[in-house]
Amino acid sequence: MSVPERRSESEITERRLLQSTVEVARHVFASAAASVFLVDQETGELVFEAVSGEGEKHLVGTRFPSGTGIAGWVAASGQPMIADEVTAVPQFAHDAAESTGYVPHSIMAAPVIREESCIGVLEVLDRSSDWRGELADVDLLAMLAAQAAYGLELLLRLRRSEAALPAAAGGDDVHLLLQRISDRVPRGAGAADPTALKLLAVAEELLH
Repeated sequence: MSVPERRSESEITERRLLQSTVEVARHVFASAAASVFLVDQETGELVFEAVSGEGEKHLVGTRFPSGTGIAGWVAASGQPMIADEVTAVPQFAHDAAESTGYVPHSIMAAPVIREESCIGVLEVLDRSSDWRGELADVDLLAMLAAQAAYGLELLLRLRRSEAALPAAAGGDDVHLLLQRISDRVPRGAGAADPTALKLLAVAEELLH
């Protein structure tokens, strides 16, 4: 049995940001699950970094080979995908889905972009069929993927620097990126305001 890894305060902050993103995604789409994958830059593997709903208790840290399934296609192409019936989509990897303990009927996935490169994928499984039209779904998923990009950027920075620098060294970067999230989320009237406000509340809580 492995010894649980101790997490720094910075990593806990970043995990909370990613977790809040998938929780909001699952809530607004009334879906069975939502998750964020990180593309491992050394191996190309897809790594579960945050999960809400089905699989949330055991999937974080699970890895899949590069190019696996719809998430792998989205990561490689940098394009979003909506599959209302996954069995009709050649990119769907049934074996990989089965290994997670939940095989969805539909998947929405959007690339998480940082500096014009895909660093991860946001997925929503089995969204409610009577929630929104497809165009609105894609637009809202893209907004949530932009928020996930900040969380993954924080994790990448931490993992590259924490071994060499004191724990407090990344604090200013964490604060700056959270402030960028707070500044980015719209506060005006609009259909997506409840989603935006929940993300804003999480960012502002972490700032103080």
